Amino acid sequence: MPSLPTGVVPTIDSTDFLNERLRTFYNGEKQPSTFSEEEMQRRLDALRGVMAEQDLDAVVLTSQHNIKYYSDFLYTHFGRFYAVVVTADECCTISAGIDAGMPWRRSTGDNLIYTDWGRNNYPHAINTAIRERVTPRRVGLEFDGLSVHLYSAITTTIGPEVEFVDIAPSTMRLRMIKSDEEIAVITDGANVADIGGFAIREALEAGPKTEYELALIGTEAMVKEIAHRYPGSEIRDTWVWFQSGINTDGAHNWPTTRMVEPGDILSLNCFPMISGYYTALERTMFYGDIDDATRRYWDVNMEVYYRGLELIRPGAVCGDIAKELNLIYAKHGMLGLRTFGYGHSFGVLSHYYGREAGLELREDIDTVLEPNMVVSMEPMITVPDGEPGAGGYREHDILVITDDGARDITGFPTGPEKNVIAAG
Repeated sequence: MPSLPTGVVPTIDSTDFLNERLRTFYNGEKQPSTFSEEEMQRRLDALRGVMAEQDLDAVVLTSQHNIKYYSDFLYTHFGRFYAVVVTADECCTISAGIDAGMPWRRSTGDNLIYTDWGRNNYPHAINTAIRERVTPRRVGLEFDGLSVHLYSAITTTIGPEVEFVDIAPSTMRLRMIKSDEEIAVITDGANVADIGGFAIREALEAGPKTEYELALIGTEAMVKEIAHRYPGSEIRDTWVWFQSGINTDGAHNWPTTRMVEPGDILSLNCFPMISGYYTALERTMFYGDIDDATRRYWDVNMEVYYRGLELIRPGAVCGDIAKELNLIYAKHGMLGLRTFGYGHSFGVLSHYYGREAGLELREDIDTVLEPNMVVSMEPMITVPDGEPGAGGYREHDILVITDDGARDITGFPTGPEKNVIAAG
């Protein structure tokens, strides 16, 4: 396997170059990890415990969230595929040549690069990384994130004599319980989200602006704060969804060029991303004089929100929380206005990758809350356009489960008493 020394560009003829399938490029020095060596070792040790229980010789992780969690490297897809291969003794990321030495610098353990000039070089790199370390009999894969084509390419290349086991549920369960270091990063994220929210509120109090202008203001404030708190880190993927009027009907509606107008219901959504760890602040707001219908819907949603905060504690069952909150909406004749579950886990998470599906506050989830889980409380209802009080109503806090309750790490004010903004 060819290796490129630091700073050396090889002189080879074109035939040799195009036949080169794999390379290493240890360019520069390893960058400081988001987490301590002890924390990264803890994660790998826990995964290796699962490997021992399931008699696995190697695990191939292909999702962005698991690669980030176990190696601290967050890849950019752009049509290329990545992986991390974990054996009993080693951890090796698999990356595309376009990223050069960055994946090695930003990851725990070794790195192997595959070149662009062969369609099957990616599974070849995975197979090479495995077989340089072990003779595989049983290998763990993430079945939930592999296409039929990619699964076939990887398994065929590794070989028909190998048995493949779904490792995705086990890795999800390991990620659901957060370490103290993870909770510290998530708490920083919640603090940064508050800063973005206050920047947007201040800008709107100065006069009406478009949704995208307010989103840019909040994003800039959060990015600057992340850079201040985490010098030397990658700055990526922090964003804001600021919605007004009819655009508040969905939780994931992107900002538009619409100008905020007096009488608008507003949704403030700040999403800082610290090293792949997404956090969120979401608040219903109103611009100008609030009408009675809007106030009624908002008050009911606040009733659900406050009760939800009380229900989040160790020993509570996710589905039971959802069912009890349904009763409040039903009492007010608003249950049919719900659009999604009442909350979800936080950790390595983004709008384009990853989530711990076993830790959502939905009727069909029977997970029991435990200390060091981190979940949101985010009830939402949507009133159709044309009806009094039309729009989306949503509040969102992040809570860390403790031994005897839960700690709310969101600080931005909530409710009609705090978030009705005088029209300028």
